[in-house]
Amino acid sequence: MKNDSFLKGTLSNQRGHAVGRRKNWLASIGLVAAAVARLSAPASAVTLPNDKAWLIRMLACIGEGASMEVYLPQSVVFAKDGMRWGQTVAGYYTLDLTGANKGKGLEPVRITMSADKKTVIVDQFTRDLPPTHIPVGGGTVDFDHRFGTGAKCGPFQAQDPNFGN
Repeated sequence: MKNDSFLKGTLSNQRGHAVGRRKNWLASIGLVAAAVARLSAPASAVTLPNDKAWLIRMLACIGEGASMEVYLPQSVVFAKDGMRWGQTVAGYYTLDLTGANKGKGLEPVRITMSADKKTVIVDQFTRDLPPTHIPVGGGTVDFDHRFGTGAKCGPFQAQDPNFGN
């Protein structure tokens, strides 16, 4: 009989016994349900980064066995006067070695517009490479001496992926 009274107190709220355990149990179920709902949310419910984080390809180059691209934040690209002379911005550089079965990685770079606005300078500071000077109208440049030599670059801020065709 002693066990019956304990059971009554646990399962019912007659005397206020074991109410804390019951509330903890319900709270645990609530947390599990919330976690399942959060993990099963559709991809469309994911919050996108703010405007400053969007990147746009602004330079495309093709070399022997590799292609290179430079991406800039859209806040710079769509600024009233575009990229200002002497302005240095953080961007990303890709070296696509898919042909060599090595994939395509993103590398942070510093991009600077020259004072005369005729040259874009890409500084691959993470690999201690010398800065690459690319004519704004496009031209042939060397990014790095292993994969990026003799790369033909299209015009800066051109969105046409087939610039050389």
